[in-house]
Amino acid sequence: MAPPAIIAPSILSADFAKLGEECSRTIAQGADWLHVDIMDGHFVPNITFGAPVVTMIRPHVDGPEQHFGKGTFDCHMMIAEPRRDVGLQDEPRDLIRYIHEQGMLAGIAIKPSTKVDVLWDVLESPHEKERPDMVLVMTVEPGFGGQKFMASELPKVEELRRRYPNLNIEVDGGLGPGTIDQAADAGANVIVAGSAVFGSEDPAQAIKLLREAVEKRR
Repeated sequence: MAPPAIIAPSILSADFAKLGEECSRTIAQGADWLHVDIMDGHFVPNITFGAPVVTMIRPHVDGPEQHFGKGTFDCHMMIAEPRRDVGLQDEPRDLIRYIHEQGMLAGIAIKPSTKVDVLWDVLESPHEKERPDMVLVMTVEPGFGGQKFMASELPKVEELRRRYPNLNIEVDGGLGPGTIDQAADAGANVIVAGSAVFGSEDPAQAIKLLREAVEKRR
């Protein structure tokens, strides 16, 4: 059985003028996590949030009592040199080990132009601390919100689910009522949705529908 459904609305679609309030309300409306897109203007052309913003919104949301618990901040680092920010210049598995040693969970993301088989080495590391806790498959090009869902990326999700039935597999980009079934059928259990939640007249219902689509396929 695949891991449980996790709905992680992207605050990139929130009202920045009242970001703390938006974060708090979205969790109250049924979201599990908040997806925080951190962009540096180099790896992707846009600039969004940095560490100070994450620090400021944290008090508005109760922290998770356990790993992957409600209130988790799912920080998607779209930055050119993630190793530099933590003083590392080695392989991805070294960065993952470092993140784990700080008491956090670590994910790894691939964009549409990246083949899924680049992940096998790190996912099959003999050392548990060097293996990611989650894989994010981008279903749009990183860097911009509101793009059209790319179903062509779902075979990556299917292959990951086949190889790693207990892995948290996240999809991000163009997810909403018209595309959630495809993503759930492929095996995704962590769903990032921006405008489908924040732009909805009934965000709580939107979150509920996304969750139900995943849960009925477990």
